Amino acid sequence: MRFYWRLARPLTMGVRAAVFDEQGAVLLVRHSYMRGWYLPGGGVERGETTLQSVTRELDEEAGILLRALPRLFGLYANFREFKSDHVALYVVSPGTYEREERRSLEIAEYGFFPLDALPEGTSGATRARLEEISKGLTPPAMWAP
Repeated sequence: MRFYWRLARPLTMGVRAAVFDEQGAVLLVRHSYMRGWYLPGGGVERGETTLQSVTRELDEEAGILLRALPRLFGLYANFREFKSDHVALYVVSPGTYEREERRSLEIAEYGFFPLDALPEGTSGATRARLEEISKGLTPPAMWAP
């Protein structure tokens, strides 16, 4: 698989979003194909901007319909498994989106969680990104915590 990524997709781009509700809780998703809780997001498709991608992913994964532009928080590199991957992290504030009930085969469940009560299995990178956002820290260059 690593060999495939190096040849077929030497550079990839992804997006994640930290969506907050009025109480300051954050939206997390649990995928059907892997363990743990993550910020919603995914890969940027050919011909798509990161803004178009995050808009699409939020709608597909959790029924979040953006009504205002999200704020780009940081751009991270992720070189695990020999990939040259980059991730754009957006922050979505309360009042800038609507919610529709959405079910997807990709997402086993999703929900809003207080920052001080994240579910067991929340990924280390997700926890690190939420700490950076909540404390107003400068994003590091690398995605991995």
